[in-house]
Formats: sequence, structure tokens, C-alpha cells
Amino acid sequence: MSAPPRESRDPSARVYTPDFLTELFRNPLDPGYGDAAARRRRQPPSRLRQLLARPVSLVVVVAIGFLFAVAYRETIAEQPSRAKARAGLIAEIKQREAETDRLSARADELREEVSRQRDAALGGSEASRLRNLEAGTGLGRVRGDGVVVRLADRAQDKDAVTGKDAVTGTDAGPSRVLYFDLRTVANALWAAGAEAVSINGQRLTATSTIRSAGEAILVDYRPVTSPYEVSAIGPGSMRDRFEDSSAANSMRWVAKSTGLSFGVKDADGLTLPAASQPRLRYAEPSVSPSPSSSGSGVAGSTSPGPSGSRTSPSPSGGGR
Repeated sequence: MSAPPRESRDPSARVYTPDFLTELFRNPLDPGYGDAAARRRRQPPSRLRQLLARPVSLVVVVAIGFLFAVAYRETIAEQPSRAKARAGLIAEIKQREAETDRLSARADELREEVSRQRDAALGGSEASRLRNLEAGTGLGRVRGDGVVVRLADRAQDKDAVTGKDAVTGTDAGPSRVLYFDLRTVANALWAAGAEAVSINGQRLTATSTIRSAGEAILVDYRPVTSPYEVSAIGPGSMRDRFEDSSAANSMRWVAKSTGLSFGVKDADGLTLPAASQPRLRYAEPSVSPSPSSSGSGVAGSTSPGPSGSRTSPSPSGGGR
């Protein structure tokens, strides 16, 4: 059927032609390449090409096998040295841990000896007052009734490649106890009336830090691991006040949604160790620029009298 003449066409009708991108995606291969591939399929390979293909393939296979053999040999040869280095590091770590435990035990013995000598030198009332101050600041060992808050990571089988739970196939999520969880619980116990708090045997003071270093949690720069036990000594109403706090409600919600372990129980006869001795810093009065300064209360004045005198603050032992 012939096309109608131009004069008989509807002038309002629009003629659509395929654009360049449509043709490009519809026929991405140039017709010349297709024709060349078809000719190559129709023509049998030459005898020379067949003879050369076999040795080349053989050489490639031999070269690949040789490279695999060399890599395997190098890996096996380095395995004993890596195992030896790893065993040496483990032995050194255990040696340092044993040395640290020995020095800590020796420090406790010396601390007890110093306490006995000090009590004998001070007398009854002064020694009792000093022990009370040490107990309040965390520098003395204390014993009493209280509560123990236990937090533990959720046990899971995490896929090393995808990072998802191997059982459920979903994202593993925050399944570990984080440092601010411990910090929140400790602050809530202080607010509930706790007189002494420790985390896994590490006594907390007013200058204690709870922070993270990678995936490790540090309490006063000492690592603690799951399960975490936050022990607190305080009045009998401390548990009820802690249970009603927003921190406890938040931790219960986190435990329910992530699978962490969170529990609170009463504990009788808790013994919390003393914290390590802090590094004290003392304030010193400023030096007078000249001996003729007036007694107008300006810093550095040496004039006598209440208006011109300055009292240096007493050293702080880290009390709350």
C-alpha cells in the first residue's frame, strides 16, 4: 500500500521518529561487529591456530599452577613464625597481668599497713573521722547492704561477612552494653542515695571516668568486660528509688528491644574495695609583685588584716 500524498495528510497529525538514545539501547552493537562475528563462526579455525592454541593454553595453566604453588609454600613457610610471634605475645600479656596482680596485692598490703600506723598515731576520734572521710571519698574499703545491677551483652552468632545475625538474618544492632549504659546506671544509683558504687570491682569516685576505647569499656582507664555488675551500698530505699528512675525504665526498654540482660537484686554484706590513690594537685597563693602593694583586696596583696588576706583552698581528696 502506497503512502497517501502529502496534500491528503492531516496537518494536525504528528509523525514520531525514534530518537538516537532509543536506537542506541535497542541496537547497542554495531552491525559490522555482528557480521564479523557471524563470518568467524562460519569459517573453521585454521590448522595453525589450532596448533598454537594448545601450547599457549598449556603454558598458561602451568604458570598459574606454579604461582599457586609458590603462594602456598610461602604461606606455609610463614605460618610457624606467625604462630610463634602470637604465642610470644600471649605469654607476655599473661606475664604482665600476673605482675600487675602481684603489685596490686602488694599495694593493698602496704595500704593496710599505712592505715594501721596512722590510726595508732592519730588516736580514736581523729582516726574514726579520717576513716569516714575515706569511705565517703572512695579511698577506703567499705562494707554494707545494698543492690547489684547486672548488665550483660546479648549472646548472638554474628556473620563475619554481612554483619547480620546468623540465626535471624537481620541486622545485629546494638547488642552490646555501651559505656554510657554503665554511666547512666551509676549516676542513677548515686541519685537514689548510694554511698559507694563500684563496677566489676572498680570503685568509683568523684573523678572517675567511664569511657570506651574501640569496643572496650574502661573504668578509670582499666578495662571491664561483660557481664557488668554495678554494686552500690546505700539505704534500704535505694532500690525502690532506682527502680522508679527514668534510667531504670530506659534500660528495661533497651533490654526488651535489643535482648540485653538487665536485672536488679538486693545484696547483703557487700564489700567494695578502695579506689586507687588519686594524684592530688594543691593550690598555691599568688606571689606579690611588690612589697608596697596596698591592702585593697587585690590579688597578691601582702597587707595584713581580713580585707587583704587570701586563703588558699584546701586540697581536695576527690570527695563527692
